[in-house]
Amino acid sequence: MAVPSFQTWFLPFLKRVSDGNVHSMQSLYLQLADDLALTDEERSELLPSGGQFKFRNRIGWARTYLKKAVLVETPGEGLVRITERGTTVLAAPPDKLNVAYLKRFPEFVSFHTYRPPETEQAAGTSAAISESEETPEESLERIFNSLQEEVADELLERIMMAPPAFFERLVIDLLLKMGYGGSQEMAGKAIGKSGDGGVDGIINEDPLGLDVVYLQAKRWEGTVGRPVVQAFVGSLAGFRATKGVLITTSNFSTEARTYVQSIGARVVLIDGAELTRLMLKYGLAVSTKVSYELRRIDNDYFEA
Repeated sequence: MAVPSFQTWFLPFLKRVSDGNVHSMQSLYLQLADDLALTDEERSELLPSGGQFKFRNRIGWARTYLKKAVLVETPGEGLVRITERGTTVLAAPPDKLNVAYLKRFPEFVSFHTYRPPETEQAAGTSAAISESEETPEESLERIFNSLQEEVADELLERIMMAPPAFFERLVIDLLLKMGYGGSQEMAGKAIGKSGDGGVDGIINEDPLGLDVVYLQAKRWEGTVGRPVVQAFVGSLAGFRATKGVLITTSNFSTEARTYVQSIGARVVLIDGAELTRLMLKYGLAVSTKVSYELRRIDNDYFEA
């Protein structure tokens, strides 16, 4: 027999966490394998890459899809708990809990729908292209983006669980990888006292220290509004500074973003989504799990 598809695990997974307690993924792997009566051969089957057991990979994706539909939540690394929505679904469970069922939840639709930027721009609409219309290359890109989004979500969760000092160091490490500050030693010397005049620190804009950028990095949970940004800009004026970066783990309001576009100082706002995107782009706190090369025909070779 073959290892069940990842959608097959949705309902058993949700039932396993139905008691409302926090469950570890390590225990769920074994419990769910027993629930679906996997043979020893099925439990030992690997993915083609050889890097993971297939049944564990599919259970992991089941967790991801249920999480995107807000049927479960992850209160910590490797931990899962059912949500109020998940409990409601189990109160009258469907015959099939699958992707089609999850599409009734807007959070899942936003995650699962693929919208090529070129198509949106040409058609002037955000209508989704169905999977049946995708080319193989488009499918690869969609899957890659989904994987990256999952890693980004996990990054943000880990950042929120880490102590404040870790977040401050993370910000400096990211700016160093982006070419600011010159070195860790130089950046460390540039950091001011936390909360000094509304500025958490400064970092050299270039390796020679010809100009500096003032920083404020906070792990807000709610939307950051204009007053917070305006206070930071006021702090820059107190230092006679013209450049600043305000970083949050949450997001900025429209009013806050509009405000920074209307002032003389150069202020960059980085929200949680942009922060994790930059971490992925510059390889901070992540490593390459597997790499694929997509080949194309070399026309020059045939025309030589």
